[in-house]
Amino acid sequence: MSLRIGIVGAGAIGTLFGYRLAAHNDVTMLEIRGDVIEAVNRDGLCMDGSDPRRVKATSEARDLYNAEVLFVFVRATDTLRALRPFAGELNPSTAVVSLQNGIGNEEAIKTALGGQVALVLGATTESALTLGPGNARPIGQGLTVVGSGGASTETCNRIAHLLDESGIRASTVYDIRPHLWGKLIANAAINPVAALLDRANGVVLWDPNASEIARALAQEAATVASAVRIALPFSDPWSYVRAIVEQTADMRNSMVTDLHAGGRTEIDFINGAIVTTGRRAAIATPYNETIVRLVKAREAARG
Repeated sequence: MSLRIGIVGAGAIGTLFGYRLAAHNDVTMLEIRGDVIEAVNRDGLCMDGSDPRRVKATSEARDLYNAEVLFVFVRATDTLRALRPFAGELNPSTAVVSLQNGIGNEEAIKTALGGQVALVLGATTESALTLGPGNARPIGQGLTVVGSGGASTETCNRIAHLLDESGIRASTVYDIRPHLWGKLIANAAINPVAALLDRANGVVLWDPNASEIARALAQEAATVASAVRIALPFSDPWSYVRAIVEQTADMRNSMVTDLHAGGRTEIDFINGAIVTTGRRAAIATPYNETIVRLVKAREAARG
């Protein structure tokens, strides 16, 4: 059965998920960039040379009020702003799905929409490279894991089934926190190091100095996770990070893009979240605290 699906954010991952979901569903995308809206409405969504799929793109949140499922793909820094227009407008049964980077999106979504929202949280290893407005190239095949942030088990299972039907490998877990922290650790080790060096993710593997810093960031974050009783879905954080880098070695991550654009990065929601959690657990995080300050210095220098 075709569903009315809203997608907030038409970046690389929003485009990838939108393209696949549009195979059997009615997809509307919310985006603030006029050139992207124009291109998507004119040409549809394209995926690395495949036939385009028709979706609607809009800058008006009200065009997504009737969505049965609302996916959120904006940066963590933009979550509250992007979802405020939906307050009191969505059907209470609408599933809101966050597959965003970082920790803190759950709180931002519930601040915007209310604590009773049917929230599905997830972590995905799907990756894509933007080729142009509404056009992306998938990098490998990832796995998406979803769990409850307030939604029922039935709703979480429904979202996993929806993604599977659309060609996105997905599964449901009872406790999503270990998977959110797993992705957080990978992002914390890879994103800021590559961003500060202005290189693709692969620099974390081939440069010995970058590799050592990334390894220390990952291990420190894993220590914090252990202190707050998060059972990570891997035993060796550095081996996990290396596997992610190998899959995305030629890709410039979102933090690289944000620094290039002179914008605000997600550093507070990634390494900053590790620092904050470490302080609460009385765990020192000197590597993550230093990387936060370095990225913020770069943000200020470009401001």
